[in-house]
Amino acid sequence: MLAGCPDWLLQPLIDQPVGRQIFRFLTRPLVASIIFNLTFLIWHAPNLYNLALNNSTLYHVELLSFLLTSLLNWWPLIGPLRRLRNLSYPMQMVYAFFDGQPVDIYAFLLVFTGVVFYTHYTIPHQFIEWGYSAVADQTIAGAFLLIPGLVDLVVMSPLFFRWLGQIEQQSKIADQRRQEEEEAEAARHAAELAEAETSDAEA
Repeated sequence: MLAGCPDWLLQPLIDQPVGRQIFRFLTRPLVASIIFNLTFLIWHAPNLYNLALNNSTLYHVELLSFLLTSLLNWWPLIGPLRRLRNLSYPMQMVYAFFDGQPVDIYAFLLVFTGVVFYTHYTIPHQFIEWGYSAVADQTIAGAFLLIPGLVDLVVMSPLFFRWLGQIEQQSKIADQRRQEEEEAEAARHAAELAEAETSDAEA
């Protein structure tokens, strides 16, 4: 959704001073990351999670909050309106790496804690269709939750190569500028020699 969103769609919001200030604040990397991770972790608190499973309205609010905060979370990397996201490639890699750590820690808790967090899934063994326990089910869920960490690594790879390309391009520009300066200096020196030789001939 972010990658396909044209600038003109959000431009009216940015043209409003109040909207622009709010938008700038919410899309700051640290702010966007904190909002997303807090939203994710709060909704996964056992009491609230179990409540959402038994209340369809609350469940849809949960899903909508995940969608909106995840859009904020990805904005510093792929959001439109380029002038509102000015992270360098190294900082984008740092953001992609650290942004996923809270969810990864939570996933590791699900995988290794051996305690069922959500009573909604604690049902008698004989009623489990696939024949495994609630702890095993939670462990599998935690393993799936580690997949986004792999996505972060996949995202970091092209950022790294773009950074190398940017460094190479800057080096080429610097070399070209230095070569032009050397040529200009050589031309000036040659002109000074020619002028000196002309002065000596006239003398």
